[in-house]
Amino acid sequence: MFEAMDDTDKKLLGMLQREVPITARPWAAFGLTEDETLQRVRALKQAGVIRQISAIFDTRSLGYQSSLVAVKCDPQREAEVAGVINAHPGVSHNYVRTHAYNLWFTIAISPTSRLGLEKTVELLRQRSGAEAMRLLPTVRLFKIGVELDVEGADNAATKGEVRYSEAQRSAVAPLTEREIEFVRLMQRDLPLELEPFTGIGIGMEELQRLATGMRATGRMRRFSAVLRHRQAGFSANAMGVWAVPGSESDILATGERMAQFKAVSHCYLSPTYPDWPYNIFTMIHARTADECNAVIAEIARDTGVVDHGALYSTKEYKKTRVEYFTGAEAVWEAAH
Repeated sequence: MFEAMDDTDKKLLGMLQREVPITARPWAAFGLTEDETLQRVRALKQAGVIRQISAIFDTRSLGYQSSLVAVKCDPQREAEVAGVINAHPGVSHNYVRTHAYNLWFTIAISPTSRLGLEKTVELLRQRSGAEAMRLLPTVRLFKIGVELDVEGADNAATKGEVRYSEAQRSAVAPLTEREIEFVRLMQRDLPLELEPFTGIGIGMEELQRLATGMRATGRMRRFSAVLRHRQAGFSANAMGVWAVPGSESDILATGERMAQFKAVSHCYLSPTYPDWPYNIFTMIHARTADECNAVIAEIARDTGVVDHGALYSTKEYKKTRVEYFTGAEAVWEAAH
């Protein structure tokens, strides 16, 4: 954790994670002078606490296919297998987790892909020599959005508003060329300048109009800061996996209940397999494994779900932001 953070830094990080306004002078919106806000943001960026400030898009609403993928491979070959998987530009996260399915990665495939999601994953399995891969896409989104409690105000039982879920996804028409250009520009890290949106290629009036439309359809979840968990003091992350029984409506109601816990950043319904009975995932970030376990115990108490587990990450092979509409995927497909 960056030890030099004071209470003002922590409060600022909370606000930056929620929203950075798309205005000519965004740094005036945080209760400090623009110069002090910029000075603090630059220091937090230099210390590695802030990873990036940019638009956060919803992959599916942009027309992409995406999935979490569980990989079973020889532990002695983890690095080799991960290297093959990570070479695909749509792979954003790849971790070792405490399970027989020991590698877990996320992948996004563009609407122009010649292979599509399933064929791409099968090709990665063949090329990596992994024993098995299980596609675990989001069937129903209950919640997505990492917002770390840097100020330490919450506990395991704290619940809050779900700010982005299936209900916010309403995009139906394909993206226009101008919207695609908006995505390309706004996924970049925001310059730490007094007027950071000036000169990016789209005027402020059009930029705000496009942003409003993208928010209204769920394509853009928010424009905000993304933190590096460990540098912000959150060194433990647990993938809570739940075998929720009952009817479809019972399962959906349970997922919505789990999503209300503020410590849960991702919550969604996913397919099951004969060797994978868990149908709901909850990603939890905390300062320690004990804190993660406390959240999982509280969710179990609140929902009554008995069959569950916690998969902890023990090694990170890749963690980056998905870059949309770059052409890198076409290059990879042509080469493979």
